[in-house]
Amino acid sequence: MLETIKGKTLVISGATRGIGKAILYRFAENGANIAFTYNKNEEEAQKIITDVEAKFNIKAKAYPLNVLEPETYKDLFLKIDEDFSRVDFFISNAIIYGKSVVGGFAPFMRLKPKGLNNIYTATVLAFVVGAQEAAKRMQKVGGGSIISLSSTGNLVYMPNYAGHGNSKNAVETMVKYAAMELGEFNIRVNAVSGGPIDTDALKAFPDYEQIKAAVQEQSPLNRMGDPKDIAGACLFLCDNNSSAWLTGQTIVIDGGTSFK
Repeated sequence: MLETIKGKTLVISGATRGIGKAILYRFAENGANIAFTYNKNEEEAQKIITDVEAKFNIKAKAYPLNVLEPETYKDLFLKIDEDFSRVDFFISNAIIYGKSVVGGFAPFMRLKPKGLNNIYTATVLAFVVGAQEAAKRMQKVGGGSIISLSSTGNLVYMPNYAGHGNSKNAVETMVKYAAMELGEFNIRVNAVSGGPIDTDALKAFPDYEQIKAAVQEQSPLNRMGDPKDIAGACLFLCDNNSSAWLTGQTIVIDGGTSFK
């Protein structure tokens, strides 16, 4: 258990499955209290709360959040204030897919403003508002760590991924600006960029099987990424014994695939 994590509070969006759930469990097993959001699956959120509180003797609470309405983060953090005494870590993880990305997940000539705007809102604007609210709380406890999840879709070409890749590029730039302006408060801001990770979100892509085969072939490690791989990087970025002088950076976790 990391002493730099124990007893502190993580706020993370979209943590009922996939990468977000893996991050939640990694922090909980290291003694962090967890405030996390879900979109629709309240039943799964309650199961997670019951499980982590029993296993790790920490406090966990879940809150509904639609990342297409980023201004609602302000009210969300007021609720978190009522339930937790501090905020130390914020991870912007929640993503959108399905109908919300129609016109955004498409070849270049079929891209539409609405789909592109939805992806940008969920990726960049949600990060901005969430990080702003988190930073206000972190200043009261002497600092903290903020992370945006990203992906290597802004480094390597992926079919139909222009809308997502462009927004990931934008959020990584926003991370750098936030890091420069929040450093005086001992708040570090970084991004974790994952290659294709084997999650339900990726499985929703129509070309999932082709992506999986290509990743396994490209990676020197001969496998897809696992949500736990991303969770480990996030824990590292919040551990002041390991990353106290690391800010404004994007950590790429891609199994070596972006080099080949």
